[in-house]
Amino acid sequence: MSDLPLIQADRAVPSPAATTTATGGRGRRLRLLSRTDRVVVTLMVLVPLLLVVGLVWLPAVATVALSGTDWDGIGPLGDIEWVGARNYTDVVQNYPPFMPAVRNNMLWLAALFVVATPFGMFLAVLLDKELRATRFYQTALYLPVVLSLALIGFVWQLLYSRDQGLVNAVLGTDVDWYGDPDVNIWAVLLAAGWRHVGYVMLLYLAGLKGVDPSLREASAVDGASESRTFFSVIFPVMRPINIIVLVVTVIESLRAFDLVWVVNKGRNGLELLSALVTQNVVGEASRIGFGSALATIMLVVSLVFITVYLVTVMREGRR
Repeated sequence: MSDLPLIQADRAVPSPAATTTATGGRGRRLRLLSRTDRVVVTLMVLVPLLLVVGLVWLPAVATVALSGTDWDGIGPLGDIEWVGARNYTDVVQNYPPFMPAVRNNMLWLAALFVVATPFGMFLAVLLDKELRATRFYQTALYLPVVLSLALIGFVWQLLYSRDQGLVNAVLGTDVDWYGDPDVNIWAVLLAAGWRHVGYVMLLYLAGLKGVDPSLREASAVDGASESRTFFSVIFPVMRPINIIVLVVTVIESLRAFDLVWVVNKGRNGLELLSALVTQNVVGEASRIGFGSALATIMLVVSLVFITVYLVTVMREGRR
């Protein structure tokens, strides 16, 4: 009877060999999982990196390189002739559509920045008050953002139709809104602004939801009005959102293409830099070098604002 506890204790204690085997098995499983995780993480980083390099950076570098050449894009690479800065000189001095395109892009930027952006911010402030049917209004205002600009062009083409359009029927006019070069840029800007308002509204609404409620309470205690509170307290706090909206607006004005291409392929009063690039690269008279020079100009302008945005974000991160 006295030996029974010792026998049970011996049975309860595993042998050193079994312990080593079990530990070794767990160690191998852990090492296997760790190796698998490394492979998964490597693929998750490498695949997007290759896609970005192959679809964004390599074409961008090739565009900058081709901007100094004279090539139609059809002949062999040996036919490429290096012309240096001649394409840039021809763009500025000997290409009549260039300056109208620059003016239209600046007008596009001004319309989005001065009209559409403040209106989107105003709608965000209203929706932030948790009005009745707020979700419905958010969905209705954001719906144009989901649609492509090409589809928006077709939708507004029905509204702007000279014979059966809603705009002429309401105003009692007979205007060719898309065909008249004196008014078509304004008609297109209204359609583009309609889409941009929903995007800005969503960005500012997200920013307003992240503002500390104590700031509003402190302003109310000090007797500040709602407008004074917004412009003096809330708006400065949303500085990162303001930078994002600024960069997005600039990029939207530069890459505007779908809408004018659907209307008349960027001609007859709707000249834009992006449309000129497409006309020269894949148009009837293909001039890869000349079109690449136009695209490089757009790239440089975009990089200025993107750099400003990145510097601002990094500074905010350090703080």
